[in-house]
Amino acid sequence: MSGIEDPVDDLKVTPPKTWATGVPAVTHALEYALGQTSVRRTALTLLNINQAKGFDCPGCAWPEPAPGKRHMNEYCENGGKHIADEATSRRVTADFFREHSIAELDTKSDYWLNQQGRLTEPMVKRPGATHYEPIGWDEAFGILAGELRSLASPDEALFYTSGRLNNEAAFLLQLFARAYGTNNLPDCSNMCHESSGSALGETLGIGKGSVSLDDIHEADLIFVVGQNPGTNHPRMLSALEETKRNGGQVVAVNTLPEAGLMRFKHPQKARGVIGRGTEIADQFLHIRAGGDLALFQALNLLLLQAEDEAPGTVLDHDFIASDTTGFEAFAEHARKTRWEDVLEATGLTREEIEEVHRRVLASRKVIVCWAMGLTQQKHGVPSIREIVNFLLMRGSIGRPGAGVCPVRGHSNVQGDRTMGVWERMPQEFLDALGREFSFTPPAHHGLDAVDSIRAMRDGRASFFLGVAGNFVRATPDSEVTEAALRRCRLTAQISTKLNRSHTVCGETALILPTLGRSDRDVQEGGLQFYTVEDSMSEVHASRGRLAPASPHLLSEVAIISRLARRTLGDEPAIPWEEFERDYGTIRDRISRVIPGFEEFNTRVDRPGGFTLPNPVNEGVYPTPSGKAVFTRNEFTMLRAPEGHLILQTLRSHDQWNTIPYAMNDRYRGIHNARRVVLVNPADLAALGLADRDLVDLVGVWEDGRERRAPAFRVVSYPTSPGSAAAYYPETNVLVPLDSVADISNCPTSKGVVVRLEPTAADGRG
Repeated sequence: MSGIEDPVDDLKVTPPKTWATGVPAVTHALEYALGQTSVRRTALTLLNINQAKGFDCPGCAWPEPAPGKRHMNEYCENGGKHIADEATSRRVTADFFREHSIAELDTKSDYWLNQQGRLTEPMVKRPGATHYEPIGWDEAFGILAGELRSLASPDEALFYTSGRLNNEAAFLLQLFARAYGTNNLPDCSNMCHESSGSALGETLGIGKGSVSLDDIHEADLIFVVGQNPGTNHPRMLSALEETKRNGGQVVAVNTLPEAGLMRFKHPQKARGVIGRGTEIADQFLHIRAGGDLALFQALNLLLLQAEDEAPGTVLDHDFIASDTTGFEAFAEHARKTRWEDVLEATGLTREEIEEVHRRVLASRKVIVCWAMGLTQQKHGVPSIREIVNFLLMRGSIGRPGAGVCPVRGHSNVQGDRTMGVWERMPQEFLDALGREFSFTPPAHHGLDAVDSIRAMRDGRASFFLGVAGNFVRATPDSEVTEAALRRCRLTAQISTKLNRSHTVCGETALILPTLGRSDRDVQEGGLQFYTVEDSMSEVHASRGRLAPASPHLLSEVAIISRLARRTLGDEPAIPWEEFERDYGTIRDRISRVIPGFEEFNTRVDRPGGFTLPNPVNEGVYPTPSGKAVFTRNEFTMLRAPEGHLILQTLRSHDQWNTIPYAMNDRYRGIHNARRVVLVNPADLAALGLADRDLVDLVGVWEDGRERRAPAFRVVSYPTSPGSAAAYYPETNVLVPLDSVADISNCPTSKGVVVRLEPTAADGRG
């Protein structure tokens, strides 16, 4: 029996922090690491993480400084915890699965499941069984291939991946799926940054950011909108500190005050250890949930009015004329913006917005960064399009120190998309893939994550393969998602550690254990490395250093290659065995299929790798018009009925993606509990509730069905009025499957209408 206890909420609250990182961050990272493994193993991982000859941190996609400018400890607290979590000495063996039934495991918390350790051998749940049992790799591939060959249509199969996957395995996964005959390639981007890709693809012609780390450093003004760098990508704070030291300013836009955007204490510099550190945000806009569209509409109106007052001094008319289309129609629409709408939607004062406007007028180089606070809104795509309008007006696109910066969370979520993991890849990519491998990829669009759940629910898909990630806990409408997966004939998860997706099974279920990012990967062709792409389109190598957790583990490349060979045979003639033997042969093929990867093996072998070309920075816009596009975006705002609040789901500081590493969120002052809901004190008073009351969160939506997350403790907290916040994945049950962003189909996890219903058996704690 495992000695890990399943934690019980025992809420303690302290005042929220007003600064982030510093010595406590180092201490917490080391404490967690030493609780997972040995001193030697901890040192080996921490000294190699994010180094030019080491391995890439799976924790986030923020880029590293150039080789020669990196610190020997080039990682953050959460990155250190994440790699220690992967390098743990704990093991999940066949004995563990004999001892614990699947039903019992399904009652355990996400924390408990993760803390059991690394998976060590393939396991199977056969039809009607109550437990997983060991299975050989050959039989496991036989079951998978047999099921795939038996489907009436390839479109009954789903191939999901998260951003933990490397470029080489991602390329093989999409190649296998398309050679098999489907474009059903849902991925984690569908649930987080799909709105960014949709908006940027339409307006700039490329669904990626346009800035580099050097641009961040030299910007005059940076907006940080709907994101929490202190928890989700702490190394961004180092870059923002450099911005401030170079004379730049930062405007933070958020429904919650975030410690890292108040003050940052760099743990590797004296001012961060014994000094006050650096104040990051020059101005904090405490915006209402979903008010970002209205904010940038107001800023755009102010820019137009400033140009009217001083013609030729505010807008970049030469750039607008040469590089854009649609300006006149946009400007006509923007002038109709009404201040009463803006102030209601944002909860800000006109003076606050005009102060930001003055900062904009004083700045020539402007960057807007954003994350899921924007993308997971019903109007996420229009909000990002309005940001593009804002930047285009003054020519702040494609120039040093200026541009768009969607900050992605997973380390290779952008790389997976570049490699073709998308249900709607353009025909040019499919044609190049078909030419290289002598087959005709399917042209019809596949299913994204939300549509995949619908397909399983409705019986249109019955085979689910998850490659990395924790699909069942990353997706919305938990009850619907779990029921959908249980309808499948076969579910299989390629994983490093135990998670909830292993307890929510199809009729047959497989656990296929794989190497971690920090593990050595030795194949027949020798020691291998693989590559990743960060948020700023930099591609670099990653080389694991640790002995694998078990001799039975296979790499993701090996698993996909062997499954493809068993399923497809020799048709089409794809050299899967060669790919498994030597990953360099995969990179050779990538270089002939995907533009920007020419001479891939040579260029990625250089310290720091290489940066993919971004046409926007060359003044080239791959849009139908060949120009950047101004758009007209109708005003809209989130409104909650009287007695209701707008809830956003978020993660705690001691959490990576869906997995909590502890029951704390120390920057927000929450300790020993996760079932808490943060509510503005004025809203609590209006609702007749008191701090620490026990409530059920009841989600209401237009389908008339109520969704309930029971037994949450209310915490009085400075959220923006009308807004509330609670941790996912516990609150994913409240997000309706059909509540998605317009155009992108991204779940609206930052805009859930809820009421707080007192729990009948409340004993105030």
